[in-house]
Amino acid sequence: MTIPSRQTLLTNLLCLLVLCWLYGGDLLDAVRARSAEVSAFLAPPPLVWPAVVLGVMLGALGVGVWGLTHGRGEGFKGYRLLPIVLVTALFFDLVLSENQMPLRSEDVAFMSLGRFREQVEPLVRQGRVPTSPEVLRPVVEEMGQPPYLVRGVRAAAWSLQVRQGCQGPVEQAPGLEVGTFIYCVAPGADRAWVSLVALPAGKRFGLPEVLSSEGHPSFALIQPVPPEEEEPAPPGAQVPFGEVPGGRTPPGGPETPDLGEREPVPTP
Repeated sequence: MTIPSRQTLLTNLLCLLVLCWLYGGDLLDAVRARSAEVSAFLAPPPLVWPAVVLGVMLGALGVGVWGLTHGRGEGFKGYRLLPIVLVTALFFDLVLSENQMPLRSEDVAFMSLGRFREQVEPLVRQGRVPTSPEVLRPVVEEMGQPPYLVRGVRAAAWSLQVRQGCQGPVEQAPGLEVGTFIYCVAPGADRAWVSLVALPAGKRFGLPEVLSSEGHPSFALIQPVPPEEEEPAPPGAQVPFGEVPGGRTPPGGPETPDLGEREPVPTP
């Protein structure tokens, strides 16, 4: 009985494992994203493409097994099918993803949290952060859609919950929908903590939780910006001639001291 070389067998086995790992994982993600409560995808993962690749892979595997059981030697072309399937699938993936920017849901969530803070900070008045939902709701409505799927469908819009008398950022938010900004105002309205209901960074499927990174809740702090004060000149700094530290320079530059009139030098 003639069998192919060990190198040919190992090459086919390696191609089989890579195909199962890449496209089998993509197929599982696509199926799970359509049924999970919340999934960290901007759009439903493709379902047809990985299924087609895996189907072709099974066909190529069947041809290779047939050749192996029927004693086909090294020259049997069926042993080349699995490497061809892998290279072709990777090529099409590269072409299709050439114009796509890899942006994860957690990246968009963190950027949305920072954008919310940037939009609310100009609303601070007289050392007090805004506390009215009517003032904050227009900011939320301009944010677009949350970067998560809810049972396979993109979450429709952001929402807002305002809490009063908080001592710090929210760490748990059971029962809230994904894409909810929790605006937690401190006593006296001198600051506010903003948290976001999403999925923890690195988690792709699950129930809505407060956005966190490495086990620590993520939040944005909103507080009045102190007025900029003029910094005094450091000790030993040189002061231009005619200027007084902390004083003003008259228009037109420093005054020149009056040295009196000089008599012309006699010509010899």
